[in-house]
Amino acid sequence: MGTITFCYDSNVRTAYKVRLCPTPEQAAVLNRTFGCVRVVWNRTLAWRRARYHGECVKTNFTQANAYLTAMKAFDDLAWLNEVSSVPLHQAIRHQQVAFSNFFADRARHPRHKSRNGRQSAEYTRSGFRWRDGTLTLAKMNVPLAFVWSWPDVDPAALDPTTVTVSKDPCGRWYASLAMDVADPEQAPAAGAAVGVDLGVTDFAVTSDGEKIANPRHLARRERNLAHYQRRMARKQRGSANRGEARAKVARAHRKVAAARADFLHKTSTRLVRDHDLIVIEDLNVRGMVGNRPLAKAISDCGWGAFRRMLEYKTAKHGRRLIVVDRWFPSSKTCSACGHLLASLSLSARTWQCPSCGTRHDRDVNAAKNILAAGRAVSACGADVRHSGSSRVRSAVKQEPRPARAGAPVLRRGE
Repeated sequence: MGTITFCYDSNVRTAYKVRLCPTPEQAAVLNRTFGCVRVVWNRTLAWRRARYHGECVKTNFTQANAYLTAMKAFDDLAWLNEVSSVPLHQAIRHQQVAFSNFFADRARHPRHKSRNGRQSAEYTRSGFRWRDGTLTLAKMNVPLAFVWSWPDVDPAALDPTTVTVSKDPCGRWYASLAMDVADPEQAPAAGAAVGVDLGVTDFAVTSDGEKIANPRHLARRERNLAHYQRRMARKQRGSANRGEARAKVARAHRKVAAARADFLHKTSTRLVRDHDLIVIEDLNVRGMVGNRPLAKAISDCGWGAFRRMLEYKTAKHGRRLIVVDRWFPSSKTCSACGHLLASLSLSARTWQCPSCGTRHDRDVNAAKNILAAGRAVSACGADVRHSGSSRVRSAVKQEPRPARAGAPVLRRGE
């Protein structure tokens, strides 16, 4: 299916996502586990909120774990003991991390889980057995069948530390095998660097002048998706027909997501393979989505996912990714002489420098300036490769902008 890689110091954490084919008995066990995980998450979340609003106290991991033990003793929740305890404790651990991120202003408040959305359960080493390339989960006597998509990787040689089993709304089963890799593979030197300017009309424009068209996956399938959504809206709530209609809507969304992910993977892989240095802007995607006329088009682009792919792929293959400041005026600066325009409207796709007379394509000029800024930051030794909050500013110095009330307005390249 795909691999995801994260870097921690000298080690690289990678994951292989495979398609599962459970038997009816295994599917019943997994569905029961998903339900228990969902109940534990929702009840613990409600208990945390009640404690915080009623007693003005925060809940730590030890207290939440003790509450899980108490829940298992309740008569109406005795069935929590019928499934493996590992996914239940992992749900408490993930919720603790979610609250830590919320109080650190890195994420929004944790929400309740729905039975109609994606279901998942995480198993640590004590909850599964990986032997000779076969996976056996707790409470199961027969290994789970899965499809292996990497002919050059021997599954028997892997040593997963965690296994996350999931089921999407349209009924497909997956397993993500996460493991630590000490020595990631290094790609041969390409001897090239590129600046990338992301946009809506063209998904990306490089400093070499290449324009990568925006495939607009959601817009192309929007009419078909609306048809399935209207059919679902006409069905009676709770009926089997509504369940079937909901599955069709989920499959339509999955096709859009799969097509978008395929495009992003191919584009990011090509950039990482052909360039030693990649420079991009630190776009405030969450703020841009607040612009209602452009929210759907921006969400359909997948800029955030594209940046995350570049981050882990450059780390895995020994490339370097530099993220320049979002306030860097890449579109308004002449890449030939450095002249800075006082203003440049978003509708102006080309402009001529009043200082040197060079005529610029707006996006190509921005990509060239982004590359130059990245090289300057790299030369001064600043580390601007961030994989987290976009609030971290790079070493490019800019004057702060005055705060303005109202919804944020898209100012790409400024």
